[in-house]
Amino acid sequence: MSSDLTFITNEAGKSLRDRFGVLLGHDTRYFDCLVGYFFISGFHKLYPALEKVEKIRILVGLKTDRTAYELLERAKEQGELAFKSHASAKEQVAKDVLGELEKSPDSEEIETGVHKFVEWVRSGKLEIKAHPAENLHAKVYIMTFTEGDRDKGRVLTGSSNLSQSGLQDNLEFNVELKNRSDYDFAISKFNELWAVAVDVSKPYEDTVINKSPYAHFTPRELYLKFLYEYFKGELNRPSELEGSYVPVGFKKLQFQGEAVLNARKVLDEYGGAFLSDVVGLGKTYMSALLAQQLDGRCLVIAPPHLLDQNKRGSWPNVFGDFQVRQTDFESVGKLEDLLERDLSKYKNVFIDESHRFRTETNVTYENLARICRGKRVILVSATPLNNRPRDILSQVKLFQNGKNSTMPNLRNLETFFTGMEKKLEGLDRLADKELFFKTVQANAKATREKVLQYLMIRRTRNEIEKYYGDDMRKQGLKFPEVADPQPLFYKFSKIENEIFDETIHLLVSEFKYARYKPLFYYKGERNERERQGQINLAKFMKILMVKRLESSFHAFRLTLDRFIHSYEWVIAEFDKGNVFISKKHINKIFELLEEDDQEAIERLLAEDKAERLKAKDFSPDFIRDLKSDFNILGQIRKLWEKIRRDPKWEAFREVLRSEPKLKKSKLIIFTESKETAEYLADRIGKEVEPKVLLFTGASNETAHKDVIANFDANAFQARDDYRILVSTEVLSEGVNLHRSNIVINYDIPWNPTRLIQRVGRVNRVDTKFDTIHTYNFFPTEEGNDLIKLKEAAEAKIHAFIEMLGADARLLTEGEEIKSHDLFAKLNAKKTITGEDGEEESELEYLAEIRKVRDNNPELFERIKRLPKKARSTRALARDPNAIVKQFPALLTYFRHGRLDKFYLAQPDVGEPAELDFLTTAKILKPTDDMEKRQTIPQEFYTLLDKNKNAFAVATSPEVDDAIPRQKGGANDAYILKRLKAKEIRSYHGFTEDDEIYIQQVIQLLMDGALPRPTTKKVAEALKKEVEPLKVLGILRRDIPSEFFQPTRAQETFHVLGPREVILSSYLVQAK
Repeated sequence: MSSDLTFITNEAGKSLRDRFGVLLGHDTRYFDCLVGYFFISGFHKLYPALEKVEKIRILVGLKTDRTAYELLERAKEQGELAFKSHASAKEQVAKDVLGELEKSPDSEEIETGVHKFVEWVRSGKLEIKAHPAENLHAKVYIMTFTEGDRDKGRVLTGSSNLSQSGLQDNLEFNVELKNRSDYDFAISKFNELWAVAVDVSKPYEDTVINKSPYAHFTPRELYLKFLYEYFKGELNRPSELEGSYVPVGFKKLQFQGEAVLNARKVLDEYGGAFLSDVVGLGKTYMSALLAQQLDGRCLVIAPPHLLDQNKRGSWPNVFGDFQVRQTDFESVGKLEDLLERDLSKYKNVFIDESHRFRTETNVTYENLARICRGKRVILVSATPLNNRPRDILSQVKLFQNGKNSTMPNLRNLETFFTGMEKKLEGLDRLADKELFFKTVQANAKATREKVLQYLMIRRTRNEIEKYYGDDMRKQGLKFPEVADPQPLFYKFSKIENEIFDETIHLLVSEFKYARYKPLFYYKGERNERERQGQINLAKFMKILMVKRLESSFHAFRLTLDRFIHSYEWVIAEFDKGNVFISKKHINKIFELLEEDDQEAIERLLAEDKAERLKAKDFSPDFIRDLKSDFNILGQIRKLWEKIRRDPKWEAFREVLRSEPKLKKSKLIIFTESKETAEYLADRIGKEVEPKVLLFTGASNETAHKDVIANFDANAFQARDDYRILVSTEVLSEGVNLHRSNIVINYDIPWNPTRLIQRVGRVNRVDTKFDTIHTYNFFPTEEGNDLIKLKEAAEAKIHAFIEMLGADARLLTEGEEIKSHDLFAKLNAKKTITGEDGEEESELEYLAEIRKVRDNNPELFERIKRLPKKARSTRALARDPNAIVKQFPALLTYFRHGRLDKFYLAQPDVGEPAELDFLTTAKILKPTDDMEKRQTIPQEFYTLLDKNKNAFAVATSPEVDDAIPRQKGGANDAYILKRLKAKEIRSYHGFTEDDEIYIQQVIQLLMDGALPRPTTKKVAEALKKEVEPLKVLGILRRDIPSEFFQPTRAQETFHVLGPREVILSSYLVQAK
């Protein structure tokens, strides 16, 4: 049976688009369509066939919100469409069009089609209306042919909307009606609906021309949109802390409040945060304000002296003042006691001076990791990145899994930090000096950009003064001026200088420190870790000798005598056939080294005879090196018999007596050596001023109370018993000594971070002093010319560091410092204020967009409404040193969930470059606010595709998954290998619970959730056991149950959203 119907299904050769091409190409005069949906982004597929059509009418079903629909219905009942109803319809259409164009693919064809649509609307060739009926779902296409044609027209109807998918991509079912009666019915019904529909041609045109990604935005508008999008989270937070109580007299400072709000957001997203404002800005107060904003009970872990309730600024007192009720406080030394308690009651853990936990390899860290598991973790430290980037990893792993983190675009933290360490492998600190330091700086930059920018709240004083200065002034506060540190020189006579230099040479270049590394010479089988531990101990003892020599002649002579007695004892025992190996106290020895208690170290080494080895099992080099060392010590002692005075003390005494500022003010004198401190206190008391307060690690509680009463401006009961305080490093952290404004460093603080901490004791936001003064002592040679004195001092420091080679990291406590830079660093104001090496601040740009919001709300509203995928241009001058080397180029801002990235594509430069925020901001910021937008050619899309491909690759889960997560420490890998071995997998004696438990352990290892001490203990135990049930017993015994909890970040982690183009700037060369 024949049929006059033609079916169109979009199958090969039967697409609706192709059929339109035939019908519209010759005889069609008018084209009317009635559809539920119309996507302007698909217009490019149809418009070539419509070029010869005289008039086009498109009627769409209105996808309104409920309110707009009801307004339209009510108006219809009254016989007219009210103005408000029309307005609602037009607003909805504009919103839909904008949403569509923001989500449509990026292509030259789509843009051409959109512009053609607008051109035809403007000329009157095309009209588009929206029908208010919510249930309009028809899809009808009516073609009216030119007069004289044998047919009046045709009707196509079925399932296809006027969209890319409806015209070509989807499997559809449409039919072509050719009868005149079908045409007449269709056109009549269409005209009836058209008459009551809302004309939305203008909203379409206006949206495309003024509001869509194809609109013309100025370079300044695009730059402000960039700032708005990047800082949106900062801008939409409340200006005041919600429901916060502050004690009477406490000043609510804007910079502290914003730090708290930022920290709360970071905690919500990642489960942990660093509160790392530079010293003296009130991190304890910020912590109390933050605790008010968090639900659940808090636990504060801090050094014992910061928990002292006799100190006004201690943690218990501050939390009490701020009425943070549900809080417990515990000393860092009592973590094992905490593990005996019910830890499940805590939701938040505050860790003060968190940089103390930058080493993951000890039991203390393991205990802390158990306490923190599953909780929000707030790390409070002005110096979290003290030594190496890996220091940060240890702290981050207290709240993130090492190999399966929730950090944006950085799931495997272990791989990231290991990769940075590998970049330094094979580089010699001296031979490859420039490359070495360049790599160190690049590693620190990568750590900031990839990790810390998401987790750290840190502002410097300069930033606060610059961006929060108005608020500070309103509150009647100001930071004290920090004067440039003043170098003090103690001059060696010619003979003293020769002895000093020869001593350094002997200790660093000739002395083997054999007494401290006997296993280095042992011929039998030993644990490599033990052997390496002794080699490290020998290096630390070398550093201790060097530090003592510079600290004071008194401390050095005492240390020299102890070395001699120690060597005498070891050689005598060797002659008896014995070599004693100290194992039990090796960790304690390293703690004592940090505390500068060399006397206790020697006592431990002498007392701990846990293991006796036979002298004959050591190579002859051992006794040879022991005797060589002993002879060198004798040689040094003989040299020092020629020294009859203490030039450093004599110079210091003269300064104390003659310098006006030092004669009457309260003074804080720091030294690293306990014996130097005792020596100084004694001599000052006898020769300068009778009453001197001494405080070291051996001082009692009474002395501590004296320090607070005499030097803390916030002391409950202030006294004036002492003007001069001599202290070791024990007072360099967490104590306020701001009744003084003068810090004197008697010995060189080789790590500038120590200098920041020391001066931070007096450099507080609430000090009454206008100026902070710092004095640093340096050895030099005789002379009266200041320049020559400085040059000689620099030469000595240079010699110290260069002679030590790679071991100089131990002297500077891990901080990589060029030898010729250290003297300048220690005498620069920016070092002691914590501004040294600071990157340019993002706060500058945050302040700029805030200023627009507060001072120009109309502009801010416009910027806020700019669409995604907005674009403009920038005209840049050609600069061989600039990152943009070729024109035209394209800079694109992408987003993927919480991750923002910026890419720069250039025509003939391989892969696009990823840029940081500051570089992007500098490129986008116009030098002239009136800079005009230039024409954006179609080549734009080629460059955009390059950027999109680079972003897709960088954020692809497949790329991250390609990194084998089981590759971590050797212990992790060994345990995984054992648990995945056939003897475990095929063992049938496990219960279902046992099998689930083993799988959980495997997952913890894959996630990097277990700290190193735990995996080390388990791996060592497994090496001695093969029986499956005993293997299971080891796991249950040695893996603490706390680690089976998910991290807070895992609980709150949300899946990343789609990849989005936020905006693009087409970069051209300025004329």
